[in-house]
Amino acid sequence: MKINFGKVGRFFKEVATELKAVSYPTKEDVKEGTIVVIVVSMIIAIFLSVVDFIFGRLITLIF
Repeated sequence: MKINFGKVGRFFKEVATELKAVSYPTKEDVKEGTIVVIVVSMIIAIFLSVVDFIFGRLITLIF
């Protein structure tokens, strides 16, 4: 298997060019996104806990 080093070099140059065009999130954006994920996760956890508790009570009442 032959490796074409010209194509490999061109590939890495293109990767470097593309990485320069990437817009990374700011520190504030990362903080905001993290807070949103934590809050939504807590809300879902509380909701599922309540639903589980209710279904658990219903099952004990039925049986």
